[in-house]
Amino acid sequence: MTKVSVIMPVYNAADYLVKSVDCILNQTLEDLELICVDDGSTDDSLDILNDIASKDSRVSVYHQTNRGGGAARNSALKHTTGEYLYFMDADDELDLNAFSDFYEISQKNSLDFIIFKAINYADDTGEYFETDYYNMAKIAEFAQDKVFSPDDLGELIFNISVTPWCKFYNLEFVKRSGARFLEGSIFHDNQFFWEVLFNAKRMYFIDKAYYTRRRHSASSTGAGDERYVNIINVVNNIILLFEKYEKLDDFKHILYNKKVLWTYTRYVEIKDEFKDLFFNELKKDYSKTPEDFTAYLDGENLFIFKSVLDSKTPAEFDKTIESHRNNFSRKLKNKLKSLLK
Repeated sequence: MTKVSVIMPVYNAADYLVKSVDCILNQTLEDLELICVDDGSTDDSLDILNDIASKDSRVSVYHQTNRGGGAARNSALKHTTGEYLYFMDADDELDLNAFSDFYEISQKNSLDFIIFKAINYADDTGEYFETDYYNMAKIAEFAQDKVFSPDDLGELIFNISVTPWCKFYNLEFVKRSGARFLEGSIFHDNQFFWEVLFNAKRMYFIDKAYYTRRRHSASSTGAGDERYVNIINVVNNIILLFEKYEKLDDFKHILYNKKVLWTYTRYVEIKDEFKDLFFNELKKDYSKTPEDFTAYLDGENLFIFKSVLDSKTPAEFDKTIESHRNNFSRKLKNKLKSLLK
């Protein structure tokens, strides 16, 4: 049996593909297979992949019409044969000792999966930088050098990055979990992450950035187009998973507030030409929330929630939020002045 199966979805990654593939094929742990799924690329990605596969028998290449990264990963899962599973993005980089380290730790501790840190690389400026989301400092503080479960983490489960490429999975465990990526969404990682997490019993955190995430303008999650509207469906699916695994009652306060925060954040980030679409879908979704939904919302999120329902247009909603925040800022300044007198 191959030790590590690596899945790489590829879409128009010709400028970065060779370097990313090299990070896998040059791992110090050589017993691996790389399963690449070209997701209907319109550049030279498929030709590059076929050329690499012709020179290295560990590489297999599949092609599909453009259906998104989630569908590509799901398709590739059918072809995996390894003990362990890793997901690699086609424009990023991985430490060459990663699999050797992960395999040894996984074998020693009989793990379901490993979590590790990542660092960002700004393609436009050439700068490396850290973010709290990929540092996962609270997880590192709690879980350093010990095996743990989701139940051990409690609310800290929300401090784990959902991205699949900062995890190293036991493949049989993933197959038993039934976890799959949400197809047709640029936020497809979330469903896979939570399904895997709720099935896990033995997890481990490595306080090291093995992965370098390339950030550039072509990234789908930074596009701000109509695909952002799908965040509404994604968040609702997350809540359904919490309900499926009987975790919803324990985390309603966090989940309901995050529903408002996550959807509002993407609304702010979406391009102006798609705001009408997003606002109308958000309004429809908020009108169908459970009866107890508002009872769990904190002040700011409650105001956003009610403002969406009360506003007739995105412009009216934006004006309401701006007025509210300006008023809050004035009150805060006046309070500070009174304290300084």
